[in-house]
Amino acid sequence: MTKNRTSRFFYGYVIVLAAFLIMAVMWGAFNSFGIFFEPILIEFGWTRAATSGAFSLCLVIAGFFAIVAGRLNDRFGPRIVMTVSGLFLGSGYLLMSQISAIWQLYLFYGVIVGIGSGGSFVPLASTISRWFVKRRGLMTGITASGIGMGIMIMPPIASWLISSYGWRISYIIMGIIVLTLIILATQFLRRDPSQMGQLPYGEAEEGRLGLEAGGFSLREAIHTRQYWLFCAMYFCCWFSFMIVFAHVVIHAIGLGISAVSAANILAIIGVGSIAGRITMGGVADRIGNKSALITSFMLMSVAFLWLLAAKEVWMFYLFAAIFGFAYGAVATLEPPIVAELFGLSSHGVIFGAIFFSDSVGGAVGTVLAGRIFDIIGSYQPAFLVCAALSIVAIILALFLRPITNVRRGK
Repeated sequence: MTKNRTSRFFYGYVIVLAAFLIMAVMWGAFNSFGIFFEPILIEFGWTRAATSGAFSLCLVIAGFFAIVAGRLNDRFGPRIVMTVSGLFLGSGYLLMSQISAIWQLYLFYGVIVGIGSGGSFVPLASTISRWFVKRRGLMTGITASGIGMGIMIMPPIASWLISSYGWRISYIIMGIIVLTLIILATQFLRRDPSQMGQLPYGEAEEGRLGLEAGGFSLREAIHTRQYWLFCAMYFCCWFSFMIVFAHVVIHAIGLGISAVSAANILAIIGVGSIAGRITMGGVADRIGNKSALITSFMLMSVAFLWLLAAKEVWMFYLFAAIFGFAYGAVATLEPPIVAELFGLSSHGVIFGAIFFSDSVGGAVGTVLAGRIFDIIGSYQPAFLVCAALSIVAIILALFLRPITNVRRGK
């Protein structure tokens, strides 16, 4: 087996490259919602709470189907799951070009795009965890940095397309891109190294696969305090993350910043998140996931406190850089910590179930921020809540314990 491993190119790097591209396309399109927010509001005159409600529904649906996608990925592998997800996503964006009533917004974006989004992060992150034991944090970071690349590229492109062709044509173009690139890249995915006659990278050196492969089932995991602690911690994070992605652009525009400059806020978040994912993914391999996570939460708290005072373009750009780094790091550390706490045997479905709590947090935060603005005309209270929840996340992270110290059913 050693000769087989050393004499052949390790296919795990192809998995990382394909997953990187899929992440970039899927999440770049997903996080462009804030760019379409204002033109949709202008055309239809809906409230911000009602419009952002479709984004919240999308998050909830995505979270629920992440559980399904995780289970299917554990059984059948990522190619089937990701192909179906790509079909739903592309179709949803194409249909968005045809909306004329708010129920269509909720159906096409909230439900159809939501189902497609549910098959994005969880199957890919779970697959990377199966391919890598050594350098798992770094490889997860590189894969997830595709999200940052997508955020860096797609929102500015969407802004340019909208200004040139209108938001309806822009959604058609986005749908075609999503359908084509995701389905092509998905064909290179494999569930685990055994399908290619290989072993997980670093298994012999780390000696951890046996422990992780014999980990918890979902039923066992949900009966541990660590599971609910982890869900609560990431609920706080995604509550704050999705407020930024859905509302920061229109918030900046409301302060007199141009639409192009406001769209660049998301692009800078994307750049920062790439740095955060790769840097903290590698750092976590050296200092441990918990220490890296707490450091990232601290940066997130600083970013939101700064956002409360941001009034000028440069202040928003500085916020975007700090927030992007912290967001990228926090999101990247989630799947490796799930593997560390609960093992790999049911990693996909356990991660999917935890991701559902992430999505519910994002859904609540997004619609609540819109409702707050509709009532008082300001996002400041929402940003203050984000800062407070970042501090709560730090406290919760202090109580995380590794799998070796967690007893099943307790």
